[in-house]
Amino acid sequence: MGFWPAFLLFAIGTAGLFYLDRDRSVRTEKALWLPVMWLWLVGSRPVSAWLAIWFGLGAAAGQGLDAQLDGSPMDAIVFMALTAAALFVLFQRYRRTLSLLKTSGPLLLFFVYTLLSCLWSPFPDVAFKRWIKDVGDLAMMLVIATDPQPIAALRRVFARVGFILLPASILLIRYSAIGRAYDPSGGPMNTGVTTNKNTLGLITFTVALGALWSLLSLLRTKRSPSRKRQMIARAVLLAFGVAVLQQAHSATSIACFILGAFLIMATRFSVFKHRPASVHALVIGILLLGGISMMFGGEATVASALGRDPSLSSRTDIWKAVIPICPNPLVGAGFESFWNGYGKFVTAGLSKYERGLNSAHDGYIEVYLNLGWVGIGFIAMLLISGYRRSCVAFRRNPEVGSLMLAYVATASIYSITEAGFRILTPTWLFLVLAIVGARIIALNGSNKGSKPAVGAGEQTVNAQANQQFALVT
Repeated sequence: MGFWPAFLLFAIGTAGLFYLDRDRSVRTEKALWLPVMWLWLVGSRPVSAWLAIWFGLGAAAGQGLDAQLDGSPMDAIVFMALTAAALFVLFQRYRRTLSLLKTSGPLLLFFVYTLLSCLWSPFPDVAFKRWIKDVGDLAMMLVIATDPQPIAALRRVFARVGFILLPASILLIRYSAIGRAYDPSGGPMNTGVTTNKNTLGLITFTVALGALWSLLSLLRTKRSPSRKRQMIARAVLLAFGVAVLQQAHSATSIACFILGAFLIMATRFSVFKHRPASVHALVIGILLLGGISMMFGGEATVASALGRDPSLSSRTDIWKAVIPICPNPLVGAGFESFWNGYGKFVTAGLSKYERGLNSAHDGYIEVYLNLGWVGIGFIAMLLISGYRRSCVAFRRNPEVGSLMLAYVATASIYSITEAGFRILTPTWLFLVLAIVGARIIALNGSNKGSKPAVGAGEQTVNAQANQQFALVT
């Protein structure tokens, strides 16, 4: 089958998934399309790259994360327009927005510190532009959290993002050279809608966790008239997620999906729902298992099961090379500035394939290079805050809390071998969502201890929860 017949099947199939997933009993606001479009871009390629590929307009954006962060003037305009639109929506919802921000002290302090760090960046204008994009990350997650029906909004975000990106990745991998590339060592890799296998694995595992969560929720309820159709759509989306993860061969993403899925499914049992201490034990166990596994070669084991033979040796060489070059151990090089100002000095002890890096392949070291030990302290505060808020959400609504716990845990583990705390990164986006919105999403989806509703049941928002919105702490 050629590309265009396959593209036609993709278009028909995607339209079918949207049709199956529709639910007229639930009304989320149209502003929800803003975070959907944001995630489409974050999870694929910049607008300039897509225009260059399909229409030959301008030069495609370069490969790598720095190219995606900087992009072109066209990309800057698109991100700025989406950010401005999201801020306008949040201004209209200012009471709900302020209530969430007032209880998100650690996150706000982190944003203040990163803004100040632009002052000592070797390229303060570039650092400030990237900080604005990070504000966009926060704004998009607040749009989801402040929707009148945040649980339904979250489900729709996963569906709308996944229905486009995951089938399109399969299409491009199988029927177009656009979805395939070569790594720095010359080996082939599947990239799908992205420019790198790790980026493809990252967006896939985050969306696949959301699809699994949605499917399990539908299995537990029988009150929605569109339940069967939605179950088919979410099951297909989950199947696409598993297939793309296999095609991407991103061992870290596969390991994080397995651990996150286990956490979501395990916390469905009553032993965890009614015993908070057991939830803490489970999460700590997963973090220890995942962390120790990644630190001591577990990623290689996963990759070997996929028919590949990587190791952490190259990463450890990178870590040894970059840490001594940090210009200021206390405050770092400035927000998202290390690789622009000092990355060119990272050559000693590295092979020719590892030079020209734009990532330390470790989220914690990446934060250290850009923001120093002060930044590491803030990241620790954010992870603790996200975990605590997710636990509170779990006590109010185990369904929502389990998903937020999974995202906090996987962000912690993913960042051991990949830069998971950088802007425009799905792990960072959903960690921010857990910090600012986990408890209020759970509160709006709860009904005095009853099971959270799906479909038509989500249309009625708990009046008491709305009254308590400003009291969430």
